[in-house]
Amino acid sequence: MQRVAVVGSGGAGKSTFSEALGRLTGLPVVHLDRHYWQPGWAALPREEWRDEQARLLAGGRWIADGNYSSTLDLRLERADTVIVLALPRWLCMVRVLGRWWHNGGRAVQAEGCPERLDPAFLRWVWSYPVEGRARLDAELGRHAGRLRVVELATPKEVRLFLAAVDPKAAAGPPPADIP
Repeated sequence: MQRVAVVGSGGAGKSTFSEALGRLTGLPVVHLDRHYWQPGWAALPREEWRDEQARLLAGGRWIADGNYSSTLDLRLERADTVIVLALPRWLCMVRVLGRWWHNGGRAVQAEGCPERLDPAFLRWVWSYPVEGRARLDAELGRHAGRLRVVELATPKEVRLFLAAVDPKAAAGPPPADIP
């Protein structure tokens, strides 16, 4: 486990999980939101985003958290492990609303992007188990057999996974196939 893509709905806990996994393994964490969103919630243009993500994932060791279906192929081509946080949509919605309530007005996802309650984002979170998951599963199918895919569907499964992480699994030099 040297190159880990963490995916799942908004509110699933990707960033929190990635930070915990990074502490346990020593792998550097790349929060994709911090690189995609520019001040004022302006998105990077598509080609610039693909180039930036390729640069971010050029190393041999990382944890990348975020969905971004337009660049999922870049992460899956480089990843050796994908962790899917498949928590119930109601829990993701509660977490998104809680994040807004506790952080409203403060930039927590990306610099210059104050936390807000965005109806389009809430619709995306609610529809993710059907629409977003279908896209994810299709992309994972293209890499079947090469990637280790771990699906965690409850907070308890998340805690048990983290408790079982062997810090030595991410120690040492990158695998031979990575420059």
